[in-house]
Amino acid sequence: MTGKIALITGSAKGLGRRTALELASHGCDVAINYVTSRDEAERLVDEIAALGRKSYAIQADIARADDAERLVSEVEKRFGGIDILINNAGPFIRERRLFADYKAEDIHYLMNGNLVGTMLMDHRVLPGMRARQWGRIIHFGFGHAAEARSWPHRAVYAAAKVGLVSFTKTLAVEEAASGITVNMICPGDIRGDYKEKSIADVAGIMDDESPRGRPGTGEDVARMIAFLCMPESDFITGNMIDVSGGLDPIRTILKP
Repeated sequence: MTGKIALITGSAKGLGRRTALELASHGCDVAINYVTSRDEAERLVDEIAALGRKSYAIQADIARADDAERLVSEVEKRFGGIDILINNAGPFIRERRLFADYKAEDIHYLMNGNLVGTMLMDHRVLPGMRARQWGRIIHFGFGHAAEARSWPHRAVYAAAKVGLVSFTKTLAVEEAASGITVNMICPGDIRGDYKEKSIADVAGIMDDESPRGRPGTGEDVARMIAFLCMPESDFITGNMIDVSGGLDPIRTILKP
C-alpha cells in the first residue's frame, strides 16, 4: 500500500491511533483527525513521520456537516486525494440510559456522529475514488450489529450503527464496479488502554469475560483493517466482520 493516502477520523487516540500506525507501517501516508485531542494528534504525526511516512493532523467534528466537508477538502489539498477512508469516529455515551431519558440534542448528536456524518464523509470521497477506480472505505459497528438485535440502554447508538449496516451493504454493491470496497469492522468490548496495545502486550493476561481468554487489543482491530485495505482484498466487500474473541456484548446483559 506504499503511497496510498489514508484518512482516519477520530484517530488521535484509541483504535484510530493504532490503525493509523498500522497503515503507516504498510506504507500509507496518513491524515489524522481529532476534535479536542490536539497534543495527542501531533505526537502521532511525529510517530508516523519516524516511520518514514507523511502525516498531518486536522481538527474537525464529523457530526457537523461543515466540518466533514472541510476535513476532506483539506486532506485532498495537502495530500492530493484520499484512497482509504476509515470512519472510526463516532460518539458513544457509556452511561446506561433508557431511550425515554435521552435529551433531543443527544439523539441528534449520536445519529449525526455515527450515521449521517459517516454517510457524508463517504459521499465526499467517492468522486475521487471513482476517478482513480480504487478505494477502500471502512465503517465501524459493534459486535453482532448485522443481526439488528435489541440493545437496551443503547437505543440511539445501536439504531445508528444498524442503519450503517444496511448502508455498508448498499454502498458496497453500488461501488464494486469502480474498484471501491466497503466493509464494517465490529470490535468487541475493547476498553481503555487496550485500544492502543499490541497483541504481545496482553500475552498472559486473562479475561474471564472473553471466550478467547485474553483481552482484545487495538492491534486485533488494526490488523483486520489493514488486510481489508490491501489491493488483493478487492473481492471482500459488503461484510460485517466481528473482531471480538467470540464475546457477545449484548447477550450478556439480556435476561433469559
